[in-house]
Amino acid sequence: MQFEVNRADFYDTRAVTISTTSTPTETSPNELQLGQIRLTVERFALTTNNITYAVAGEMLDYWGFFPADEPGADGKRWGRIPAMGLGSVAESAHPDIAVGGRYFGFYPMATDVVIDATPYGNAFRDVGAHRAEHAATYTAFRDVTADVMFRPEQADEYLLLWGVFMTSFLVDDYLADNNFLDATQTLVTSASSKTSICLAQCLAQRDDHRCIGLTSERNRVFVENLGLYDEILTYDEVDQLDPTMTSTLVDIAGSASVQSAVHTHFSDALKVSLTVGATHWQESGGGVTLPGPTPEFFFAPGQSAKRAGDWGQSELDARIARSFHRLSDTTDQWLTVEHRTGPDGVESVYRSLLDGDAEPDTGYVVTMHENPPS
Repeated sequence: MQFEVNRADFYDTRAVTISTTSTPTETSPNELQLGQIRLTVERFALTTNNITYAVAGEMLDYWGFFPADEPGADGKRWGRIPAMGLGSVAESAHPDIAVGGRYFGFYPMATDVVIDATPYGNAFRDVGAHRAEHAATYTAFRDVTADVMFRPEQADEYLLLWGVFMTSFLVDDYLADNNFLDATQTLVTSASSKTSICLAQCLAQRDDHRCIGLTSERNRVFVENLGLYDEILTYDEVDQLDPTMTSTLVDIAGSASVQSAVHTHFSDALKVSLTVGATHWQESGGGVTLPGPTPEFFFAPGQSAKRAGDWGQSELDARIARSFHRLSDTTDQWLTVEHRTGPDGVESVYRSLLDGDAEPDTGYVVTMHENPPS
């Protein structure tokens, strides 16, 4: 069972039962080919980050992670939004990958998936032909029993935060690596989102650099109670900031009006404008020349590869682990996990995120199984 989205209309969804092998045979459409493994998708996090994957699906080929038949029999271009989840190997036709292991990685919103696998570290990578152009960050699966960042008692929090934390850690590191472009403060939009919270936690460790959270009036109290931002303003209060203060913008909202307001207010005092998310995807724009720097999409795997070269992969992993554990030690103060099951449960959460109705203190962990595997 797969949850699919119409790539031309994100509100048009369906749950379908299809073959989960990438190379089915005529006699046995679900038979694994040599080198393939079948993973049962236990559960996955569903957040506004997944909406960003859909919005950026064409530009960054998120639709290519687990491609659907294109077009479908109904003439529509269906897509499968990737999600960060946990799965276990239910069947293996790879001599070096055993049945039973439990792995974290990108999965489709599905009950199971078949991938072409090859060992990678203590786990494996998806090496299907359609993944050839994707960064290793997106194709690697992690054995959670050997992952220093995984705490079994916080498995749901790991699913909800690990992926967005990685992006936030690398945004913070990119800015610091470039001395914040000589800026003295960073503005973070969608300050209540999990990506922004992770970024604010990282920025809070930087001496002599201010972090300004921009949010809606609805979420202002929640953001204030986090205690992570030096200053918190609503989107219509941007003009209260000192326009001469050298600044950087990390745009996680993806709202054209908010981006324009910041660029217009700061103009040349804005040193860099990084686009990271699209929590306000319905307000996105484009094609308009803005004052100040040209907005650029932040590509996390590029900074990850740079730091792996600078420090070595083990040191990079250790630094990320220390920072992530500092965040996860606080989640009981601001995050409530809710679970949903089956296609209807997945769709209800997906629609609330699409509409921007989800509460900022709630994280959804969902499964396509009506009766989730233990």
